[in-house]
Amino acid sequence: MDIEGFAKRGLRHQDPDIESKLTTLILEVKSNMLKSQAEALAKAVLEEAKATLNPRGEIFQLEDSGVTMGDFGVGSRGTGDFYTHTKIADVIGRTAAVVDSSQLDDSGVVKAEGQYVVVTVDGMHSRLSDYPFLAGFHVTRAALRDIYVMGSQPVALLSDVHLADDGDVAKLFDHIAGIAAVSELVNVPLITGSTLRIGGDMVIGDRLTGCVGAVGVADKITPRKDAAPGDVIMMTEGAGGGTVCAAALYHGWHEVVDETLNVKFLEASSALLKEKDMEIHAMTDVTNGGIRGDAKEISHTAGVKLVFDESCMHKLVNLRVLEMLEALKIDYLGVSIDALLIIAPENQSRSISRAINSAGTAVDVIGRVEKGSGAELHIGDTVSDFTPRFRESAYTPVKKVIGQDAKRDFDEMRALVDQAAAKAVAKKRYFVDKIRGH
Repeated sequence: MDIEGFAKRGLRHQDPDIESKLTTLILEVKSNMLKSQAEALAKAVLEEAKATLNPRGEIFQLEDSGVTMGDFGVGSRGTGDFYTHTKIADVIGRTAAVVDSSQLDDSGVVKAEGQYVVVTVDGMHSRLSDYPFLAGFHVTRAALRDIYVMGSQPVALLSDVHLADDGDVAKLFDHIAGIAAVSELVNVPLITGSTLRIGGDMVIGDRLTGCVGAVGVADKITPRKDAAPGDVIMMTEGAGGGTVCAAALYHGWHEVVDETLNVKFLEASSALLKEKDMEIHAMTDVTNGGIRGDAKEISHTAGVKLVFDESCMHKLVNLRVLEMLEALKIDYLGVSIDALLIIAPENQSRSISRAINSAGTAVDVIGRVEKGSGAELHIGDTVSDFTPRFRESAYTPVKKVIGQDAKRDFDEMRALVDQAAAKAVAKKRYFVDKIRGH
């Protein structure tokens, strides 16, 4: 519970009862606190909130866009989220990197001492806060996946974990144990990190969040932009990660979580990297937003059209996971299934299959790359559009209530988001020039 945010909302609305309401909320969470202590804390929170409600100085100026994260589906791996990432790249601007945010890859790449250095960071699944080990395990796999799909060998992991004020320290250790388990399984050391409370004293409760970063090195890379017409698209088997865990947990299919506890993706990727003469143009992992989201981003980045055969994809999803998704009417094409997607010349497909099979993982050709743009899905003799929805497949009861469609006009929101990004660019430019003394 963000008591600072609650206090500032009350002050903005000139709520005469804000202090007593804040005291009640504090006592509801901190049941062992005396009422006098809660009253003192509420007064202090309001004092700080008042002091920072309208701070003086141009650095503090921020004009709201009028579009919230929820409105635009940011983080929900759909149309709004993908568009936001293009605007983030605009705010960052041109860089000297080999691969940066503008290319929509999950890792960035720079060159140093003649070698490619690949860096990525992944946030833990927000719905796994009550299951710290699972959260740590799956976010670590996600970070390592992003390193591997760039054709890079991971060499180090780092973590950043934030636990709210009332969170038991055991949650912290459990989370780190989940990260360390993957670290040991694939022999990539966890070497550094940060441990903080969410919001310091201003957030009460026991919510956990954080991220894991990874660093890799490579002699050659496989960015999405290198996908080319004539290539085949291959996919490994997938049993899901954090998203499938959340679906299983919050729908009561708890036994399905065990299916996600593996490092098959990482072992398959490692086996591929050992084949030095193999030609692979691009790789990615099928994560949030599912294959629908990946297809859109690859098409946009590489300027190609992707064509998929649904029957080939269907059989590569773990049977227990697929049974659950179908029973719950969750579109498996729109959620993370933790599969490796490989785009390569057709004459390389047998060598790729042989390498991945040697790691005990199934793989098959699921489509092809053509000239053009966008993506299409072939289901038997039917061809359907394969664009992502506004949000990823609704995989928990709450997400089903929220739905997968935009609640506001998308074009109207997009124009407001464009304006907000442009203002951020202008502010960046202003302060860079000011600090440089121009």
